[in-house]
Amino acid sequence: MPGSPTVANTNLSELSLVHRGKVRDVYKVDDSKYLLVATDRISAFDCILPTPIERKGAVLTAISAFWFDKLRGITSNHLITADVDEMPAAISGTPELRGRSMLVRKTNVFPVECVVRGYLEGSGWKDYQATGAICGHQLPAGMRQCEKLSEPLFTPATKAAAGHDENISESRFAEIVGDDAANYLRATSLAIYNHASEYAASRGIIIADTKFEFGADESGEILLIDEVLTPDSSRFWTAETYEPGHAQPSFDKQFVREYLETLNWNKQPPAPPLPPDIAAATTARYVQAYRILTGKDLPEN
Repeated sequence: MPGSPTVANTNLSELSLVHRGKVRDVYKVDDSKYLLVATDRISAFDCILPTPIERKGAVLTAISAFWFDKLRGITSNHLITADVDEMPAAISGTPELRGRSMLVRKTNVFPVECVVRGYLEGSGWKDYQATGAICGHQLPAGMRQCEKLSEPLFTPATKAAAGHDENISESRFAEIVGDDAANYLRATSLAIYNHASEYAASRGIIIADTKFEFGADESGEILLIDEVLTPDSSRFWTAETYEPGHAQPSFDKQFVREYLETLNWNKQPPAPPLPPDIAAATTARYVQAYRILTGKDLPEN
């Protein structure tokens, strides 16, 4: 609803809270279904900031629903519906859930992040500077920050319950999930990235890197889950201004990280609040990412 307050936390008395993450609150609907609620919380440097970002949860939900539909030809996913009017009354009767909720199939989640990198930035850039490689992939000498890789790389990471995720080798990845699942997750992650990157490029956006999560349902089918190709899980750059050799302007929360880097903050809780202009500019970036990728305005709920 226009003018609605931000939603920093949810408390649904009729559903059982399973998990409260950095952004999403997860509730059990029944034995086979969960409700994922994308709040307006934002995290940086593994700390949840006290300032919620208006419309952020709506952007994450709408972009994920857009990509889940577009990627159906590559992989199945856990989304049942993002329309609250199609959900049980305990959900549809709660106004704050509109536009930020996904009813999904329950899965056993693989405890890894399936990261794909098309460009040299972030922790990959730091690893390359230190070792000349990323997750066991040796790269040519002399590469520049944000330079395009000769081909996208699958660089998995552990999912940390607290603190930073840790980049791991593909052999360690296979030890964690098993050889068959590792092969499937790697191939599917690269296929999704290649397909999505080609589409995004047609809209003037570079997907520099992204991370996916997968889970297996009760029949053993592996599904794409959580969020997909959002400004929280990806680096989106404007193709028109792309220039390797330095950090790129982005549509993701890198903008917030860069502001926090100007403060005298030790990156430990409690995190500092964001000024209103920084919060508003962050909202604008998220909404713009949705508009450019989908060609539509973000629905007003």
